[in-house]
Amino acid sequence: MAVRIRLRREGRKSVPMYRIVVADKEAPRDGRFIETIGSYRPKNDKDPFTVNVEKAREWIAKGATPSDTVASLLKKAGV
Repeated sequence: MAVRIRLRREGRKSVPMYRIVVADKEAPRDGRFIETIGSYRPKNDKDPFTVNVEKAREWIAKGATPSDTVASLLKKAGV
């Protein structure tokens, strides 16, 4: 089972809010996921994202690959 760390869209129209989730590579974007490890709000200027760094490192050590956007967010968080 290939596991990815990626974004899951939530929020209403014109107010995007994403959850950073660990999901199977074959699962739909907003479908089934294994665990939530953070959130990302691109329109929030004060605190655009939060990440549980310990869980992110744990999943990467297990072999999960982050998507490009999540990889840049994790880099900013210091993972």
